[in-house]
Amino acid sequence: MGSALSGSSAPDGARSRDGEPRPGSTDGVADVGGTDRTRVRRLPDLAVHDRAALHAVLDAGRVAHLAIADGAQPYALPVAYARDGERVLVHGSTGSRLFRHLAAGAPACLTVTLLDGLVLARSAFESSMNYRCAMVLGMLTVLHRDEKLTALERLSEHLLPGRWAQIRPPSVKEMAATLVLALPLDECSVKISVGPPDDPDDDLDRPVWAGVVPIVETYGTPQPDPRLRHDLPPPEW
Repeated sequence: MGSALSGSSAPDGARSRDGEPRPGSTDGVADVGGTDRTRVRRLPDLAVHDRAALHAVLDAGRVAHLAIADGAQPYALPVAYARDGERVLVHGSTGSRLFRHLAAGAPACLTVTLLDGLVLARSAFESSMNYRCAMVLGMLTVLHRDEKLTALERLSEHLLPGRWAQIRPPSVKEMAATLVLALPLDECSVKISVGPPDDPDDDLDRPVWAGVVPIVETYGTPQPDPRLRHDLPPPEW
């Protein structure tokens, strides 16, 4: 399977492209995807209504796209993020127009997409991708003082585990130049696609290789800063 959410098994609620439930799926009513704005209309069988699956997708990602509309013009910006319980934390410059709009209460859409594999079918039409995608709608709130510093630590630990205890903490000037915002996980949806291609029967005899090419994110070899003044081992992640 292309999904890497839980090893070789698919997350609760995930279905294949033919609509068959994966092992461990649940069809019960849940709070994820439960509003008119977050109900999955395109390929609804790929919708997952399990909050644990939402958390797992957000925890596995590092970059989200945060979108707002400034008048008639929409904007989407890639941002680092971290999940903190039932909210998502983001940070940016106080000089950023996008972040100033968000801090003022502009409605936003945050999406995280994890690409797990290329699904190679026997036709261009049936070829697709295996993926996990979470979407969160709402308005963000500004965090201050101790809560702001704690949120920055949470962001650091999500992106760079173990670094917060080693690096210099933010200065007063740096804190003043940084906006930290929280988006509650009150209105969200999850869509997960797993499994092999769903070719029609009349394509199965075509002499074309079909299957899934997994895509896996890995760390490379750490490259030391040329100005590193101490003989220190690289981090082990």
